Formats: sequence, structure tokens, C-alpha cells
Amino acid sequence: MDDFTKLIVIRIIKPDKLVPAMVRYVVAKIGESFIQPPQFDLQLIYKDSSNITPLIFVLSPGSDPMKALEAIALSKKRTLKSVSLGKGQGEKAENYIRES
Repeated sequence: MDDFTKLIVIRIIKPDKLVPAMVRYVVAKIGESFIQPPQFDLQLIYKDSSNITPLIFVLSPGSDPMKALEAIALSKKRTLKSVSLGKGQGEKAENYIRES
């Protein structure tokens, strides 16, 4: 069996083992750089933003870009307003968007 056929068999027999097998397959075929997430470089990302192209952060457990964002705001001498969306925070967020 070739490597791709092995992935199909793993998918059928042991679907819980598929993701690690796919990672090994990608590393073997095209290299480890294709499975490594890119470095989070807020300075670089900031350059792509504008008043009509905002930065939007979709957070996962353990990620907190707030310190990096505050550092950029301080270095640019900008005021940073933030709001964690939750119950009752929608109106406050809408007001910040309107002000901006």
C-alpha cells in the first residue's frame, strides 16, 4: 500500500488516529513547514490594517494578544479601547465602533 492508501485505511479503521497520520504524511511529502503555524507578529499584521480594515482577533484558550496590542498602541501614541463581548457588552462595543 502507498502512503495515501494507508491514510484511507486508517480513516476507516481508526478515525481517531487520522490527524496524527495526516501530519506525518504532510511532513514526509512536502515538509514540516506546512504543519507549523506562522509566528504571530502583531507589528506585521498591524501594517495591513486601516480605518476600514480592522484587526479582528478570534481567540482560543490560552491566547491573549492584549499586551502586544497595548504595546503597539503605546508606541503609536494611540488610545486603545477594548471590550470583551459577553452579556450586556454589545451596546458598548457598538458605541466604540461608531466612535472609531
